[in-house]
Amino acid sequence: MSEIALLRNFEYSASLPAAPGAVFDFLDDFTHLGAHMTRANRMMAGSRMSYRFDASHGREVGAWIRLTGSFLGIPIEIEERVIDRDPPHSKAWRTVGLPRMLVMGAYRMGYSIRPLPGGSQLNAFIDYVNPQRGIGRALGALFGGAYARWCVRSMLTSAIEHFGTLREAPADGTGSPPRNAGAPGPLSHPG
Repeated sequence: MSEIALLRNFEYSASLPAAPGAVFDFLDDFTHLGAHMTRANRMMAGSRMSYRFDASHGREVGAWIRLTGSFLGIPIEIEERVIDRDPPHSKAWRTVGLPRMLVMGAYRMGYSIRPLPGGSQLNAFIDYVNPQRGIGRALGALFGGAYARWCVRSMLTSAIEHFGTLREAPADGTGSPPRNAGAPGPLSHPG
């Protein structure tokens, strides 16, 4: 995937009343982080995905994660690799090869955590491209941005449901979604 420029981005943040180490430990477990994918939900048209992991369960650089399922009867298969893991500061993973998805092509997702008085600032992001061919090209243009926002918000929601929240705000601190959310633009994410 290194030859594919990730042209779209969405990021969001939340302030949690928990230490960075506790937040990292919770999110380091993909069954917590990606719980939204394993439940039937509206964004997946009532479908759900299943996770498979290597021996590290996605908890080391190079680890693989595989998601399989279907959307409206169409098979979906995604393989991801962990590309960064720096406890308790950050973690990132990206798709390997061409994911079999309808509304999104290759992507990189992750989060960073920084200490705050009384808790932590969790910043979650996705950098992605829309599918480049077939029906996915049209579906990605229509629904890719909404799906990306749902993925990032769902990661934060998992942490908020577990720890509670001090406050929730877009990563840019303005109180509204970033202007480039889901739109073409430079690759940017919290560092």
